[in-house]
Amino acid sequence: MNRGVETVGVYVRDQDEALAFYVGKLGFRVHTDVRNGDYRWLTVQSADQPDFQLGLFKPGPPVVDAATAQALQALVAKGAMPPLVLAVADCRASYERLRGLGVEFTQEPVDRYGATDASFRDPSGNGWKMIGR
Repeated sequence: MNRGVETVGVYVRDQDEALAFYVGKLGFRVHTDVRNGDYRWLTVQSADQPDFQLGLFKPGPPVVDAATAQALQALVAKGAMPPLVLAVADCRASYERLRGLGVEFTQEPVDRYGATDASFRDPSGNGWKMIGR
């Protein structure tokens, strides 16, 4: 019956800004970008994971009311949401490449637990852990 998780969403404050970051800097590609009135369904995916999409969603009507949307955006900006994990072949090389593209890291690469990891945030404040094994 279940075939697996297809889409996981993150809240972003500006979908165009998020799209530029996830496609232009992280190397994702657009999967779906459709509008229904003021609502926009925007997903991106990694070329290496064609069955998985990351939704870049702006909180607000019709999903939540304006006050809840504002509270969610504030939580995201503070880094209060759980971090996402990006698997890479070489954490240190990816760190240098992304830093060169202007990605702001909150933690430089560190070796631990048999892997190397670094941390960064997207323009909305969503935390990412980048891990290379």
